[in-house]
Amino acid sequence: MTTAQRGLVASAQAYRDKMFKLLGDGNPIEVLAQTATTLADIVDKHSAPLLRSRPFEGKWTPNEVIGHLTDSEWVYGYRLRLILCEDNPTILGTNQDSWVAGLRHNESEPSELVEIFRVLRQFNLTVWRRTLPADLERTGQHNERGPESLGVMLRLLAGHDLSHLDQITRSYLINTFKPLRACELCKLA
Repeated sequence: MTTAQRGLVASAQAYRDKMFKLLGDGNPIEVLAQTATTLADIVDKHSAPLLRSRPFEGKWTPNEVIGHLTDSEWVYGYRLRLILCEDNPTILGTNQDSWVAGLRHNESEPSELVEIFRVLRQFNLTVWRRTLPADLERTGQHNERGPESLGVMLRLLAGHDLSHLDQITRSYLINTFKPLRACELCKLA
């Protein structure tokens, strides 16, 4: 194994550990079932301009995070079906930044992104809820993370949801208090 390959494996394990820690003892199906409602609540409570505001240069806007969650739902749904229906299939990673930029998620209406996410999630939850314990042991070969079972993938997806919901909340707080911070800085000068 090369140094670069060892770095990828260590990075993949760090990612898994972070997602698993966010999920903790939570039920992944329950987390997945709640995400669309949480996203809809966020979109209902905040204006589109605020959701399209970039918290920091080079970071996604809340709207782009919602778009990324929608892309991820499509990707994970495909992976779920591959692993259920094929023996040890290859699972390709994506360049998420390229997808967010190329699909111009920040130009989309937040409510439309949430609705697309909701439909995809409902479609995929139907399959997740029908999986048997033996199904959760089925694996695919992720090109960046190595072997990954459906059980691991289910927990990763739930942690991924929680991570990005937290990111949206932090972005909202940063964008809401930007003028306040600037004013406070004037007082310090």
